[in-house]
Amino acid sequence: MDVLRPALININGRIYRRNVTKDSKEEHYEEEEEEEEDVSYMGPPESEYLEEDEVCDTKLIEQTDKGYRCAIEVPSVLYKYIIGKKGETRRRLESDTKTSISIPKQGVEGEIVITGSHKAAVSSAVTRVELLVESYRKKQPFTHFLSFPLSNPKIQEGFLTFKDEVLKQCSQDHGVEGSIFQNPAKLHMTIGTLALLNETEVRKACEHLQQCQHFIRDITEGNPLTLEVTGIEYMNDDPGMVDVLYAKVNAKDKSDKLQLIADRLVEHFVSAGLMVREWDRVKLHGTVINTLFRKDSVEDAGGPGRQTMSEREAFDARNILKIFGAYRFGEFGLNTVLLSQRYSSDCTGYYTSAGSANFS
Repeated sequence: MDVLRPALININGRIYRRNVTKDSKEEHYEEEEEEEEDVSYMGPPESEYLEEDEVCDTKLIEQTDKGYRCAIEVPSVLYKYIIGKKGETRRRLESDTKTSISIPKQGVEGEIVITGSHKAAVSSAVTRVELLVESYRKKQPFTHFLSFPLSNPKIQEGFLTFKDEVLKQCSQDHGVEGSIFQNPAKLHMTIGTLALLNETEVRKACEHLQQCQHFIRDITEGNPLTLEVTGIEYMNDDPGMVDVLYAKVNAKDKSDKLQLIADRLVEHFVSAGLMVREWDRVKLHGTVINTLFRKDSVEDAGGPGRQTMSEREAFDARNILKIFGAYRFGEFGLNTVLLSQRYSSDCTGYYTSAGSANFS
């Protein structure tokens, strides 16, 4: 990280600088250690904003018989970053802010309660806890994703024919075999990913998706979008060493409605703090082959598993592109945006749906 251009965190309108201390480690429940992050407020000096009448911008600080109290909702998976190894992080926060921080037991969803004799001290502790939570939340793997489903029977049939023909004509090419093809029930276009760390956050995401229906229906005029799934393309620069091959998807009427819906959805969820923006525009594509799907050739006690990012084996897509570059999978009417859970599948084989929004 460039120390002259540190990473910045925006929490409720305040800008904080994230400093990484190389010689120290962030502690948590287990013995494993991570790089400690020192997050500093990039605003007025602490003595200036921690006045007695300071009101916490984001949380309600209540006055009690013993002083002041503030409760913060934090997913249980993030408790460990506030507690630290053997409780050292919490003790340091309490010592620095002259407050007491009560955290539920590991795995129990609840509120972190901060109490202190002075409102300014409680406000300071709240800010520091929020910064820790925001910083480590961004490191959590995504749990859910927004998508346009492509699991229409016509598209599935076209995909299965494509798979059969590729294996018949190109199986001699390096790395081409059946396990790297997508499950036809899981064909989709990813719009964006979310790390939803408890049921409360899942419900919040579902509510926001419902709120998006008004602009979706304005764009579609209350009708399904007829999409054409035609042609394939690859992700990297070398067609002889490909990891992802995807189908191209376009609106039949050549409009940009699908792209507009996707971009507006990302804008909404980023504004709600439920998604991190990765690109200026969503790249709409339907993955049909991915080497991460490849099953290990050696079976252990648990059976064959998928490959990891570090060990994935690319395949030679030159013949596939030459023979099937303009392949037509079919067309269908898209009417739904789904919020789905990563890895989990329902009885149909598709990703388990947590929520949806309809075009009509």
